[in-house]
Amino acid sequence: MKTLQTILILLASALTTISSFAQDEAASPGTSPAVTTSPVAAPSGQPNEAEMMKQMMEMSKLNENHKLLAELVGTWNYTIKFWMDPNGKAQESKGTAVRKAIYGGRFFVEDVSGKMQMPGPDGKPKDMDFKGMGIEGYDNVKKKFVASWIDNMGTGIMMSEGTYDPATKTVTYTGEYEEMPGMKKKFREVIKLVDKDHHNFEMYEDRGTGETKSLEINYTRAKGK
Repeated sequence: MKTLQTILILLASALTTISSFAQDEAASPGTSPAVTTSPVAAPSGQPNEAEMMKQMMEMSKLNENHKLLAELVGTWNYTIKFWMDPNGKAQESKGTAVRKAIYGGRFFVEDVSGKMQMPGPDGKPKDMDFKGMGIEGYDNVKKKFVASWIDNMGTGIMMSEGTYDPATKTVTYTGEYEEMPGMKKKFREVIKLVDKDHHNFEMYEDRGTGETKSLEINYTRAKGK
């Protein structure tokens, strides 16, 4: 902790010094900046080093939102339905998801593995290994849940932000991603916390004709996990 405090103080001091230097240059162009001897010379309207340090430490604290995400730590078996065509038949598969806390419970990593059918070189359905990873947390500055997702089916990173509704026990994320060049899609994800051993996930996409469900996952906690 002392190391972290030292780093943060140095960072705050550096930012203050840079801001002061920039103001001196703007006030006297073409001349050398005046040397200041004040140990806490914060620009007008900005917190001094002590205040900045206090705010940084406050923003790093865990709260009930992090505890909510911590309830999903463990190993889960899932069944999934997904629709490539909104009007077509859903494809189904199964897999495993392992969620772990990192950085003292500030973030949570989910490693997903399973099988899914995709068209092969001959156009016929073929079982393929699916691997994915999500990172989830709660941003105390934005006061929102934040999440990212990557998998072995693409090279992009999906980013989203969300809120929690305690009345329905649901976390709702929204975001936008570009599946193909020039083809941006807005999406909405809903996570329903059923009980300590079950939760559901639904994803809706706007493909230009209104919002339709594209993904549905039901999670059951593995025994003893």
